[in-house]
Amino acid sequence: MTIVSDVSVPPARSAGLSRRFYITAWRWHFYAGLYVAPFLIMLAVTGLVMLWTAAIYGRDGEKIYTVEPHATVAPVSAQAQAAFGEVAGQIVQYIAPRSPDQASLFRVSQGESSFMVAVDPYTATALGHWDRRNGLYDLAETIHGTLLIGDLGDRLIEIASGFGIMLVVTGLYLWWPRDGQGFGSLLVPQLSAKGRQLWKSLHLSVGFYASLFLVVFLLSGLTWAGVWGEKFTQAWSTFPAEKWDNVPLSDVTHASMNHDGIKEVPWALEQTPMPASGSEAGIVGTPEGQPVTLDAIVTLARALGFDQRFQLAFPGDETGVWSISRDTMSNDSANPLDDRIVHVDQYTGRILADVGFADYGVAGKSMAAGVAFHEGAMGLWNLLLVTVFCLAIVFLSVSGFVMWWKRRPKGASRLVAPTVAEPGPLWKTGAIVMLAVSLLFPLSGAVLVCVLLLDLLVIRHIAPLKKALS
Repeated sequence: MTIVSDVSVPPARSAGLSRRFYITAWRWHFYAGLYVAPFLIMLAVTGLVMLWTAAIYGRDGEKIYTVEPHATVAPVSAQAQAAFGEVAGQIVQYIAPRSPDQASLFRVSQGESSFMVAVDPYTATALGHWDRRNGLYDLAETIHGTLLIGDLGDRLIEIASGFGIMLVVTGLYLWWPRDGQGFGSLLVPQLSAKGRQLWKSLHLSVGFYASLFLVVFLLSGLTWAGVWGEKFTQAWSTFPAEKWDNVPLSDVTHASMNHDGIKEVPWALEQTPMPASGSEAGIVGTPEGQPVTLDAIVTLARALGFDQRFQLAFPGDETGVWSISRDTMSNDSANPLDDRIVHVDQYTGRILADVGFADYGVAGKSMAAGVAFHEGAMGLWNLLLVTVFCLAIVFLSVSGFVMWWKRRPKGASRLVAPTVAEPGPLWKTGAIVMLAVSLLFPLSGAVLVCVLLLDLLVIRHIAPLKKALS
């Protein structure tokens, strides 16, 4: 005997449940957007400032001065002496020119102050100096990372980035073709539409194309954040110093090479301990029996394949090392596969560590490429693509506000958020899905739980407040 059990949902009820789920997703999208949109605008605008300031002037100001190429280059030690004559202090870094018509750069510290000095590499003549990390690029980068308020700003941005992922998820669900509509409505905006429908169509199409890039940008930014990045993702993906062969380790990490809150060290190395000078460890670097001088280290760098622009950090103390580095994150090159850092004992000239892209784990390699793409450092195509993306993010944020304003009844004294008459069983499903998405990012998840509890215990019991936020 065959027993037939019809457990299908009646069409009318199924449509009702689907509609309630749609409104629930819309509601999540609406409230997340209220918090995220201002941050997205800030990140896009400051990102554009950094992008084009670096393209025009150089991240470190290396494009401010141009020089006339000569047949021979002056010793770097002579160039360093010219820099010291321009700004007296402790020389802590040398940045080699990217092209024959660019100046050499030296970073000189004076107590708490730091200056960049440009030197003609052919004549060893100082061309000028400026405050390091005190230009437009640096202001934009500090706002981009901390809102000028330190760790609090970092945490607020991290929360916004986590909710930004939620915006992408709910946005794709909301705009996915349904009710007989094809992908044409998603891929091509309906420019013949008028009013709110035109804004909605533009928001839909631009958002669809921008969504994939937005996830890449949010994740690559989150991996630098203080909680999700530093305490979780980065801690699990750090290059292990144990890979170095019996090399003495310093008490400081590679993060000590960062200055004034500016990230300069590859993500996968930031939490890795630095090697220490003062032993016979390592392999032959500079010629044995000869002094380990600045010129000798630069010669070694060239012999190791550091052509064009690279950075050389001077030993900071008795156990410090010479650090030769090149990475896309610092705009040294356009190819993350060329990322490399070499540490040399300041006393023996022996190479203590040599770490390149191939030595990173999967997360480290992804970040090396992701940060380079994020910064538009991979060539003209990357610069233009990131520019278009940033403009798209500004448009999405503004158009979301315009759509809300056009939908909002004139003179309304409340937010006019999407409402579901009867939550129904799928409301819980939607809440669980969104909670799971946000809990992938601890700060965003904690804020979401607090908001849900605040709504459950306070807002819904205070009629004026409930009305204003509804």
